[in-house]
Amino acid sequence: MKEKLILTDCDGVLVDWMYSFDMWMRKHGYKIQNNASHMYSIKERYDIGMADKSRLTRMFNESAWIRKIPPHLDAIKYVRKLHEEHGYVFHVITSQTDVEYAQHLRVKNLCELFGPTAFEKFIILDCGADKDEALEPYRDSGCYWLEDKMSNCDLGVEMGLDGILMAQDYNYNYEGPGLRLNNWREIYNLITGL
Repeated sequence: MKEKLILTDCDGVLVDWMYSFDMWMRKHGYKIQNNASHMYSIKERYDIGMADKSRLTRMFNESAWIRKIPPHLDAIKYVRKLHEEHGYVFHVITSQTDVEYAQHLRVKNLCELFGPTAFEKFIILDCGADKDEALEPYRDSGCYWLEDKMSNCDLGVEMGLDGILMAQDYNYNYEGPGLRLNNWREIYNLITGL
């Protein structure tokens, strides 16, 4: 299974979810708190309660905004190179929503950005869902597992995957068993041995 398959999260790895979410939150009257732009927690970034955090995240993930989230850094160039020049395919494992129409918008966005053939499979979980069960079929495969959330990267490593953490402001202090890389160019070089 490992040879030409890459498992990847979506938000913070393939697309810049945080940028779009910040824009959406501003449109709804919320702003990032001083010195909180490096925080992963939406609750802390905007100084809102847990109920508001869950409600607002779900609202965004089920909105039309999900259709036009921009790519993360240099993702388009290197995902396409890995696929078109080296034959890799990707399985996307993301926690977004269980609403079918919003899931469809996510898939459309990814295919528009990265092309129609790079992604062989989409596993779209409910908003905030754990990824244990979704990763289970890949256990001990040694597949690359790309994530931006530290605990999810560690989960993949514990399950026998080759965990790579996409560097973000909110995971700067990562000391787990995965490898933290700065961008897709570094991921490409690691995977291809260049």
